[in-house]
Amino acid sequence: MNAYFEENNISKHANAQMVAKTIILLTFYFGTYGLIISGQFGLWGMALLCVLLGIGMAGIGFSISHDALHGAYSPNKYVNQILGYTFDMLGANSYIWKITHNIIHHTYTNIYEHDEDLEVAAFIRLSPNAEYKPVHRAQHILAFFAYGFASLFWAFVKDYKYFLQSSLGPYENKTHPIKEWIILFVTKIMYYGYMLVLPYLLLPITWWQLAIGFLIFQFTSGIILGVIFQLAHVVEETEHPTENEDGNIENAWMVHQLETTSNFAHDNHLLCWYIGGLNYQIEHHLFPKVCSIHYPEISHIVREVAEKYDVPYNYHESLGIAIKSHYQTLKKFGSPATA
Repeated sequence: MNAYFEENNISKHANAQMVAKTIILLTFYFGTYGLIISGQFGLWGMALLCVLLGIGMAGIGFSISHDALHGAYSPNKYVNQILGYTFDMLGANSYIWKITHNIIHHTYTNIYEHDEDLEVAAFIRLSPNAEYKPVHRAQHILAFFAYGFASLFWAFVKDYKYFLQSSLGPYENKTHPIKEWIILFVTKIMYYGYMLVLPYLLLPITWWQLAIGFLIFQFTSGIILGVIFQLAHVVEETEHPTENEDGNIENAWMVHQLETTSNFAHDNHLLCWYIGGLNYQIEHHLFPKVCSIHYPEISHIVREVAEKYDVPYNYHESLGIAIKSHYQTLKKFGSPATA
C-alpha cells in the first residue's frame, strides 16, 4: 500500500479534490441554514430547506468530520483537530466518537458487547449473539424508523450517556478529562443556540413549527447516517465472531476486518463523493489513517490481495442491493431461530 503512494508521489492525506469537497459541503450546509434564517420562504419551502440541511449535515459527517477525527485529513494534527470540531458543530461530540468509533469499533468490529455500533436500541438486534426478544420480530420495520432518530438521540442523549457511564465497550471505570467535559457543554450549548434559539428568536414561527422543522432536519440526517453505517457491517455476508475460552478472537486483526466488513456501490460516483468513502469500509478499516479520497484507487489493490490469499472481500453492486441485504439480515436476526 505504501508503494502505491510512493510510486505515484502522492500524499495519503487530502488532495485538492478533498479540499474542494470540504468547501462545497460546508457552503451547502451554512448556505441552507442562512436561507432558513432569512425567513423568505413559506412553510413548505422551509420544510424542503430542512431536508436539504439534513442532507448537508450527513455529508459533512461522512466526508469531513470522519476523516479529520481519524487523523486522515491532514498530516497536521491541528488541521485535523479544527476540522474534527465540525462534528461538534453538528451536535455530536468528537472526543466520545474517537473512543467509541476509532478505538472500540475499529478494534472490536462486530463483536457483541464490545462494538458499540451494534447497540442502537433495545428493540433492535444487530448481532446473532445478542439476547433475543419477541419485539425483534418486527425489527426489519422498526429499525429504519429508529435510524431516523439517530442524530437527534446523539444531540440530546448519547454523548451525555457515554460521558456518565463507567463501562464503555471494553473499558471499565472510564473517566474523562475536565477539558472534555467543558468542550461537551460549550459545544452542545452552541449547537442548541444556533439550531433552536436563533431560529425561534429571528423567525415569525411558533414553537411547534420550529419543532417540526427541527425534526424534519434531524430525521433526514439520522436515516442517512443510520442506514449507511449499517450497510458496512450488518449485512448477510459479514461475520459476527465470538471470543474463545481465552477471551481472544481466532483470526488475525486484518482478516477479522475483512470478514466483518462489506463494501457497496463502487460505480455510484455521486454516492462515493457524498458519503466520503463509507462505501469503501474495507479499505477504511484496514487503513483508517488514509484519506477517503484515495479509497477507490487502493480498493483494487486490496481486492487483489484478498483474492490471492483466499480472504473474503464482501461487496454489493449497488446501494439498493446493500439495503436489501441489511433488511434481510434484520429479518434473520429478528427470528427466534437465531436465538
